[in-house]
Amino acid sequence: MDKPAVHDDMERARAAFHQLVDGATKADLLRLSDGTRWTNKQLLFHMLLGYLIMRALLTLVRVFGRLPAGVSRAYARLLNAATAPFDVVNFAGSWLGGTFLGCERMAVMFDRVIAKLHHRLDAETNADLARGMHYPARWDPFFQDFMTLADVYRFPTQHFDFHRRQLTLHDGGSGQV
Repeated sequence: MDKPAVHDDMERARAAFHQLVDGATKADLLRLSDGTRWTNKQLLFHMLLGYLIMRALLTLVRVFGRLPAGVSRAYARLLNAATAPFDVVNFAGSWLGGTFLGCERMAVMFDRVIAKLHHRLDAETNADLARGMHYPARWDPFFQDFMTLADVYRFPTQHFDFHRRQLTLHDGGSGQV
C-alpha cells in the first residue's frame, strides 16, 4: 500500500469538503442533490459519514482478519441479507445529521476524523494492511467481496469522490463549486 498516496487523498478530500461547505449558500445546501433523496447538506453529511464509520470498519477487519475466512464470509452474507434495514438506517442517519448539524460543525468533525485516520494509518504495519475479511458488497458500491485493511483505508475517499459528483451546489447540477 502506498501510505503517502492515501494520506494525500484524505487531505484532498478534507480540503474539498471545506471548499464545498465554505462556498455553499443556504439555498445551495437546501437544494436536492442529483440522484439521491437528500439535500446537498444531507449529502455532505453522508460524505463525512463515510469517514466517521472507519473506526468500526477498521475494527471489523482487525477482528475478522484473524479468524478463518469462513467466519467473515458468513458474517458478510448475514449483513448482505440485512441490506434493506441498513439502507433505511443509512438514509435516516444522513438525513438527521445533515438536517441538524451545522456546516461549521461538520467541517470540524471532518478535520478531526482525517487527523485520526492519518495517525492510525501511520501506525499500521504491512502485515496489518494485508489482513482482510469478506464484506457485505451489497451495502456500498465500493465494498468488495473481500477487502484488506488497505482497501478499507481507500474506501471513504472513493465514497466521497462518488457522492461529490451528485452535489448540485451553485450551478444547479454539475457538482462543481
